[in-house]
Amino acid sequence: MRIHVQNLSDDPGFAITPAQWAAAAARTPDVSAGHVLSFGETAEEFRASIQQAEVLVAQTGAVRRLFPAEAPRLRLIYCTAAGLDSLAPFDWLPPNAQLLNNRGAHGAKAGEYGIMALLMLATGMPEFATAQRAGRWAPRPGFVLAGRHVAVVGLGTLGSAVAAQAARFGMRVTGVRTRSEPHPACAQVVTLDALDTVLPDTDFLVLALPLTAATQGMLDRRRIALLPQGAGVVNIGRGALLDQDALCDALETGHMSGAVLDVFVPEPVPPGHRLWATPNLVMTPHVSADDPNTYVPLSLDIFFQNLRAFRDGAALPNRFDTARGY
Repeated sequence: MRIHVQNLSDDPGFAITPAQWAAAAARTPDVSAGHVLSFGETAEEFRASIQQAEVLVAQTGAVRRLFPAEAPRLRLIYCTAAGLDSLAPFDWLPPNAQLLNNRGAHGAKAGEYGIMALLMLATGMPEFATAQRAGRWAPRPGFVLAGRHVAVVGLGTLGSAVAAQAARFGMRVTGVRTRSEPHPACAQVVTLDALDTVLPDTDFLVLALPLTAATQGMLDRRRIALLPQGAGVVNIGRGALLDQDALCDALETGHMSGAVLDVFVPEPVPPGHRLWATPNLVMTPHVSADDPNTYVPLSLDIFFQNLRAFRDGAALPNRFDTARGY
């Protein structure tokens, strides 16, 4: 097959190099051999290859910039990202091409970030950081995670990893997702329409959902008010999952004790935005799930797993459902 790898010259952080490709190909010799491979960074290099390409491997930003494009032979588009909401609407997708994401590449890092955030909330680190900026000595007791109740909304790769870490710390974990089947890390799993029944007993709420029409704004002002006094929130999904102003209000009034956010609307957060001055809020710039040492190798391993399934006529493990948004 003709495979084209498109990087971005102005975003080299997670670019795929020929050496990384060769290493991944060596790990999967049964499916990696015999292909015609090309690499590009510019729009000119993309146009020179895409009309003959049958498979495209690309950063999401490259797909967003370069499509729609005439690609009559294209069958697979593999994006090196899990959330592809920035590519919607998907009317640019060539009619015979299936869209794939790299779901599965983020779990280990997201799990560690999630448990770090929960430990910060339990210890009071967001409050200490606020006091430090104000030059104020403000002791407050912290507590262990064991026995505390965490609700993890979304049990995909990210949420499952956080739930597993929380369970190892002895937390009581409730999973919230579209279906109520049991999950090994959760004491119980409820559906999204039962979220309101879970919130009043939740010490910590972790959002790890993809952004879809159904999930946008799901943690609104009404639901924030359902959380008990002193609850904490972690968001590693998408910024638009929650009402940022309502969250800031709850932090300023003390209804919530702290929040750790990795995703925002907009990104980057502009200077002077309210978020920068909100007390007891720790912000990280959308880095919760990306490890530069493992991201590309894991993404390529997932790509070759899907290429094997495509070769064998099997279901593609990472096929992105554009109707559902994940």
